[in-house]
Amino acid sequence: MSSLELTLMYLLAAVLGVVVCRKLLLPPMLGYLVVGVVIGPNALALAQNSEGISHLGEFGVVFLMFVIGLEFNLPKLRAMRKHVFGLGLLQVVLTIGLATAAALLVSRWLPASWQMRWQTVVALSGALAMSSTAIIVKLMAERLEMESEHGKRVMGVLLFQDLAVVPLLVLIPALGASAENLLMSLALATLKATVLITVLLVGGQKVMRWWLTIVVRRKSEELFVLNLLLVTLGLAWLTELAGLSLALGAFIAGMLISETEFKHQVETDIRPFHDVLLGLFFITIGMLLDWRIVLERWPLVLLLLTLPVLFKLVMVTALARGFGATTGVSLRTGLYLAQAGEFGFVLLTLAQSSSLVPPHLLNPILASMVLSMLATPFIVMYSNRIVMKLVASEWLQQSLQMTNIARKSINTSRHVIICGYGRCGQNLARILERENIPYMALDLDPDRVHQAAAAGDSVVYGDASRLQAIIAAGLARASAVVITYLDTPGALKVLANIRSHAPLVPVIVRTQDDLNLEQLQAAGATEVVPEAIEGSLMLASHALALVGVPMRRVIRVVQDQRDARYNLLRGYFHGRDDDTANEFDHERLNTVTLPAGAKSLGHELGAVGLPSLGVRTVSLRRQGGNTLAPDEHTVLCDGDTLVLSGKPEALALAEQKLLRG
Repeated sequence: MSSLELTLMYLLAAVLGVVVCRKLLLPPMLGYLVVGVVIGPNALALAQNSEGISHLGEFGVVFLMFVIGLEFNLPKLRAMRKHVFGLGLLQVVLTIGLATAAALLVSRWLPASWQMRWQTVVALSGALAMSSTAIIVKLMAERLEMESEHGKRVMGVLLFQDLAVVPLLVLIPALGASAENLLMSLALATLKATVLITVLLVGGQKVMRWWLTIVVRRKSEELFVLNLLLVTLGLAWLTELAGLSLALGAFIAGMLISETEFKHQVETDIRPFHDVLLGLFFITIGMLLDWRIVLERWPLVLLLLTLPVLFKLVMVTALARGFGATTGVSLRTGLYLAQAGEFGFVLLTLAQSSSLVPPHLLNPILASMVLSMLATPFIVMYSNRIVMKLVASEWLQQSLQMTNIARKSINTSRHVIICGYGRCGQNLARILERENIPYMALDLDPDRVHQAAAAGDSVVYGDASRLQAIIAAGLARASAVVITYLDTPGALKVLANIRSHAPLVPVIVRTQDDLNLEQLQAAGATEVVPEAIEGSLMLASHALALVGVPMRRVIRVVQDQRDARYNLLRGYFHGRDDDTANEFDHERLNTVTLPAGAKSLGHELGAVGLPSLGVRTVSLRRQGGNTLAPDEHTVLCDGDTLVLSGKPEALALAEQKLLRG
């Protein structure tokens, strides 16, 4: 099979795997794993685990570590220090320590062929300590659990696991050295890593900022992306040259860039490379799995699946309970972190390349890790039922929570339900109080709820996306519901509940911009308030007032824009700092200046037929500087500049039609 045929085979398999996972509402990486198993040499043998594809998989790990380094920041660590350096640190250290001790103890009674060196046990214990950041974060985001009590603890542990990968990347290759050179290898690897990281971090940030500024001033997107690849792979090569791992250099590159003002643009540009190459990495992992050995040795696979999952579940639950969480929150935290993770595969393959993993154990270990990740979405889906059955107090606590919400709202009617009590929700509550309008606020931050309730605010702890909570808040008696948090999936969930149980109650939704306006309106939102547009209207009103426009006219101009449903401001001119990868299919503004010889000159605007392309003419500025609101009878002249609104592809066609006919 040629290189092109092999590449097409991988791409086709990857696309089919992701499509199936999307249909089943499963994370795409599970699709990549299954695809690797199916097309690999141990199943259909449609593709061999070639060296070239393995190298691409290694690049996937490099970009995964680069993104982790890019997301690393000290303020985030400080804000979550109790969960990160308390629960997270103990989880990783105790998992490695207890698993190593237990494995060495048990191996004494095993046959000689099954006994393992302590170096092997430590490497495998490091892989065992990892959980899947990609799967869990996606599932929690979809379930609106990021700010929940168990969500904060899960995120803290995952964050420390990501940090713990860095020393493990240094440790595992050193463990592969011979017994007489082991201490020297460990000391040398530690010294090299310390010196390299210190040199790069001490002076590297200034150099990185200086270099990226030079590149950005060239105003070339291609040059910027090429530079990112050069920096990431260059530092990865440098660390490999020093006898360390490629992934360590990529992590350092991400950390250096995270301290610059170009961080968000880098995240946007690097995402496609990261996702595609990481997908190839998971395919290569799946290809290593021999399903025949798994079937032949299924008792061992089952043992390697159940023991680590139960061990991590019990340990994380006990640790979370020891740090003051309730039994229900602790059990949920344990359920969410019990599976294997993508970094576990990274460490396992690194241990294999360092000859630390016995060949007869590689496939059973891989199979158990894959199966635990496949089971994770279902464990999370049924986590509430599991907790309710195993924790007797959980049902009582949830009932008390609903009772508390209902008790506070029982004497209110014609009130406003505020979903989310952050800065926006609190400002709204102050205005409602001044107008003597009752309100009931729901929020998931217990500290905020405690402080606000102590101050006399009508706020209770509750998840507005849960139907029981919003009904207990008096949905049937409410005069309106306001969703104040910037989370479109969460807003859609609340809207679905309201429309199914109180379709006549008006709902106002806050969004960051106008990209999801139609989707929210179709879901039942009475009004959608995009912050970006309201901010621009306020800026315009202040600017008009300061230059002398009468206040009555300022109010009328702003109100006209709102009455027009933000038509003029729908879309905006995109720059290089906009997330064009995510917004490609949304409206934007574009200007077209008609030069001498343009085919549309002398024709009426209506005759050009831009509306048929899905493009609207917002305004027209004559060569002399006069701006007018054009209509279909406006004759186009040399030097006219048209402001057009539409989607990128339609705007390109419109420009072509105006200039070349």
